[in-house]
Amino acid sequence: MIGRITGTLAAKHPPQVLVDCNGVGYEIDVPMSTFYNLPALGEKISLLTHLAIREDAHLLYGFGSEIERAAFRELLKVSGIGAKTALSVLSGLSVNDLSAAIAAQEIGRLVKVPGIGKKTAERLLLELKGKPVFAGAIAGAAPAGMSDDVRQALLALGYNDRETAEALRQLPSDLPVGEAIRQALRALSRA
Repeated sequence: MIGRITGTLAAKHPPQVLVDCNGVGYEIDVPMSTFYNLPALGEKISLLTHLAIREDAHLLYGFGSEIERAAFRELLKVSGIGAKTALSVLSGLSVNDLSAAIAAQEIGRLVKVPGIGKKTAERLLLELKGKPVFAGAIAGAAPAGMSDDVRQALLALGYNDRETAEALRQLPSDLPVGEAIRQALRALSRA
């Protein structure tokens, strides 16, 4: 019903953002992977959305990429997985990491996500195996995988999420991982 929201980023309160669209503010829950890549307050933003209608609420979920929204929708189809758990999975693992865990049937990666126990992880691996969205994520993993590797390296070196997200925003997407890390470190040392 509501497929995309474009407007001005009015507020950020993890995991929720407020997007002002011509005087109407939309509260949108986003995974942390999208949250880290948000622009500064007052800047223009465009998010792909998923509208969930419940008895007691109409909830909007926003995503920075089509693959992330498609993964969210596939997670919702798994029995016992609701929107909050699906957001938690996408906040704890990139779509490419989730795809790799599904392909390798690695329970260990999934149980590290808050709210995912062993039985839920087994169900996720079983029900998501062979889904096209996750097979496609692995095939097109180069740029997203590169940025995820760089992000993990910067976090391991002690930089916080905000600094890391800002450094990633400045990098061209076609760099090899090693060069991307070097350029990100140079940018962070100047900040």
